[in-house]
Amino acid sequence: MYIRRNQKVVRVLLAALALVALVQWVVLSRQMLGGLRMDYQLTRAEVVAASATEASPPLGDQALSNWPQWRGPLATGVAPQADPPVRWSEQENIRWKLSPPGKGHSTPIVWDNHIFLTAAAPVGEAQEPRYSGAPGAHDNAPITHRQQFLVMAVDRRDGRMLWQRMVHEALPHEGSHVSASLASNSPVTDGERVYAFFGSYGLYCLGFDGELVWRADLGVMHTKHGHGEGASPALYGDTLIVNWDHEGQSYLYAFDKRTGAIRWKAPRDEPTSWATPIVVEHDGRVQVIVAGTNRMRGYDLATGDEIWACGGLSSNIVASPVVGDGLVFAGCSYNKRAVLAVRLDGAAGDVTGTQQVAWSTNRGTPYVPSLLSYDQALYYLSHYQGVLTRVDAATGRGRPGAFRLSGIRNVYASPVGAAGRVYITSRDGVTLVISHDDQPQVLALNQLEDTFSASAVPVGGDLLLRGEQYLYCINERK
Repeated sequence: MYIRRNQKVVRVLLAALALVALVQWVVLSRQMLGGLRMDYQLTRAEVVAASATEASPPLGDQALSNWPQWRGPLATGVAPQADPPVRWSEQENIRWKLSPPGKGHSTPIVWDNHIFLTAAAPVGEAQEPRYSGAPGAHDNAPITHRQQFLVMAVDRRDGRMLWQRMVHEALPHEGSHVSASLASNSPVTDGERVYAFFGSYGLYCLGFDGELVWRADLGVMHTKHGHGEGASPALYGDTLIVNWDHEGQSYLYAFDKRTGAIRWKAPRDEPTSWATPIVVEHDGRVQVIVAGTNRMRGYDLATGDEIWACGGLSSNIVASPVVGDGLVFAGCSYNKRAVLAVRLDGAAGDVTGTQQVAWSTNRGTPYVPSLLSYDQALYYLSHYQGVLTRVDAATGRGRPGAFRLSGIRNVYASPVGAAGRVYITSRDGVTLVISHDDQPQVLALNQLEDTFSASAVPVGGDLLLRGEQYLYCINERK
């Protein structure tokens, strides 16, 4: 009996010791897992920080909640702090709708409650129709009137026209393609002033009150086939960048944004392009990247010196490059199909055909719409049709690759990303919303009664869509 009682006590003690050991093991495991989680979070933070140095907002952190330039605060097509609506129609979720004067395919820009847009408006009596007369011109719209070139500010809250400034009037020396306009260049803002570029018809700096601060005349541009002008300016710090690629001597200009004085101009061996420059900070050096027919090139922002160049694109470059994961991406699809991914780390001299080109493809490449760099994915449309390709940005491998977009065709607007979604707007007023996933799902197909070439602008809870007739502000609040 005594022995059995002692054995029972021993069993109880052993069970208690086992329970204590189990509790200690659980606590220790949690501590270890917590440490692992902390290590993982630090690693992710380091990755995000590294990415931010390459796709940081060139106009400061406040720009992240706005849309201050063509392709958004990061120049990638992504609005990182926006959460726009998913569904709308002419009868649903339209906050306001404005019919601005003139015609312009420029994408609006936004800073807080100011929306800025440009247009060209015919004035005076009709004249004998005239075309550009450029060799190979086709499908061009005739010039029948003098044009007033306009910069406008709209109140984002209620759609009121705050001011309208006519900065230049002229009888254009060239027309434009029938699907284009004489005001296709988007403006850019630093939150204090707005900079509007009309190509042959001048570069203008205005205050938020509409008063002209300075203007610059760069001369006359002659575009290929007389199809019109369209590259937008880029801004970084105190430097304003303008791409002046045409059928004459081409240049890349850098202006002092405060005075309009030319800081430098770099000659370019390039014919007409419509691609907007992007400004990228990489490895402590700020460079301007411009896609062109002969070469895509990176320039030192401070001096205008060429850092690197890469061939492989076609003529008639329209799509603007984007950056992500230490790579710069450019695409084309006129007389040659190509998407190139060039490593910025170590890029120097002519890198054409070298290992500096991380990957390339000649399938499903874009012509008019620009690329979208969203997290670790790259999106691009086929030519300007309703086929979208989504790939891993680092490798070019399909995630899931190319797929047809239901209800979408004839896309001139560039895709944009916000709140884990991608928005694609077609010429005939349809915007398809899909999930930003490896296997994208259709979330909505929305129709408006207008024609769209300008890209969508997601900012805050709004989505701005600029058509040929109306500027729409879409929001789930009435």
